[in-house]
Amino acid sequence: MDIYDFLTPCLLRSGNLSSSTAGRILIVDDDPTIRRVLRATLPQLGFSTGEACSGEDAAEAMKSGTFDAILLDVNMPGMGGMAACKELREHHPNVGILMLTVIDSEENKIAALDAGADDYIVKPFHLRELAARLRAILRRARELPSISKPAVIRVGGLELDHEKRLLTKAGEAIRLTPKEFELLEYLMSHPGIPIPHARLLRAVWGPEYGNELEYLRTFVRQLRKKIEDDAAAPTYLMTDPHVGYRFRDLDDD
Repeated sequence: MDIYDFLTPCLLRSGNLSSSTAGRILIVDDDPTIRRVLRATLPQLGFSTGEACSGEDAAEAMKSGTFDAILLDVNMPGMGGMAACKELREHHPNVGILMLTVIDSEENKIAALDAGADDYIVKPFHLRELAARLRAILRRARELPSISKPAVIRVGGLELDHEKRLLTKAGEAIRLTPKEFELLEYLMSHPGIPIPHARLLRAVWGPEYGNELEYLRTFVRQLRKKIEDDAAAPTYLMTDPHVGYRFRDLDDD
């Protein structure tokens, strides 16, 4: 069932809130049809909603409301979706961001991930797929605090602090998005072990994933830019062709 199959009266308002909802979602889209359909259907799937018509309105909504995730359209007047994603990620580093795009191209999807999105979905989309991706984002965010992990992982000049969610290189802090941190933490927790693509995707994004290789390529590329002296000749984050990625165990050298 595609999103355009749903039409309901359009009112800019928040959906019914409940402590038992799966999560509170901020819908950010300049298209009133998209907003009213999601406002009508997301509560039926267990979510409560709030709305914004632009990136600027979304920034204001995030100041006054508590949202677990943001559905953010890429193409909007004024502050575009990519710029809005970067600003929202800057000020709300732990919120889940799912970007909505009409352009089904790898370049556009990679740009969304580079901007700090956790995931993306192409319009028109199936509502069940949208709900599954939202639940995956929310589940990962809620599971992280309860997972037992080493307080600090040190490899070479890198030090990753799980509790503070902080990465430093030679004592200098390196800013990571939530997904970059989770991916790097998983790899650093398994030094020297080649991790298959599908296993990485399911560990970091959730069990619904496994084939989205462009996610990994994008995030690995971004991580290499941030942690390596030379991203083209990595010291830490290695590629195992036809398998996956491996964080180099320097103790074995």
